[in-house]
Amino acid sequence: MLALVTGRGGLPARVAAAQANPPLICVLDGFQPDNLTADITFRLEHLGSLLGDLKALGVTDVCLCGAIERPSFDPSALDQATLPLVPVMMQAMGSGDDGALRAVIALFEQQGFVVRAAHELAPDILAPEGVLSKATPSDDTLDDIARANAVLRALAPLDVGQGCVVGAGQVWGIETIGGTNHLLRSLPEKVRNARAVLVKVPKLDQDVRADMPTVGPDTIDAIAEAGLAGLVVEAAQVILLEPEETIRRADAAGLVFWSRRSG
Repeated sequence: MLALVTGRGGLPARVAAAQANPPLICVLDGFQPDNLTADITFRLEHLGSLLGDLKALGVTDVCLCGAIERPSFDPSALDQATLPLVPVMMQAMGSGDDGALRAVIALFEQQGFVVRAAHELAPDILAPEGVLSKATPSDDTLDDIARANAVLRALAPLDVGQGCVVGAGQVWGIETIGGTNHLLRSLPEKVRNARAVLVKVPKLDQDVRADMPTVGPDTIDAIAEAGLAGLVVEAAQVILLEPEETIRRADAAGLVFWSRRSG
């Protein structure tokens, strides 16, 4: 039996719809996904109890999917089943995004669950290769992409982020713990004159079972609002939500949307 441990957004519903048998929907309190009803709602302070409940229900496989900012943690709300997990949980909350998710995955695996990636359960959610927009990338864009990729490779050992904005040869912003939306909202005004692009790719050696980069219509809207020229992702390595609507919005805004095969 499969359980989806979900966060916000449309990804959990897409993964659920791809399954032959309905999965158990376990929602972290405060992070309700779109178009799904929770079978179980849990708090981080009760994670140990959730693990026990999943075992009792016959769950064998787990998929962590959906957007979750780091939740608040109230030590006074811990239940008895979660107390033994506290040292690992505290270490996870003090780590970078990938380190934190690796620790959470390990907790599930130590309890005997198989942790499955969203794109393993629903392969069609991955971005296909090609220039998906009507607008096409310029030669300058190719140079900017190369610079963004170099920056992201250099930062990968620091477990920082999956996105970088580069335009006119300049690095305008790097995704950190605030995520893509924070990056785009905090760009300087002058970026609008740089024909900059957001490059979003997995971190080097990232465990993509729980945090594969994800883009969708809201990403396009945020890029247009920031005054960028487009979005570049790594083909088959980034989840694309609502493909038709994402491409439609890119074309409506005159943006380049390129799903590029690396190497």
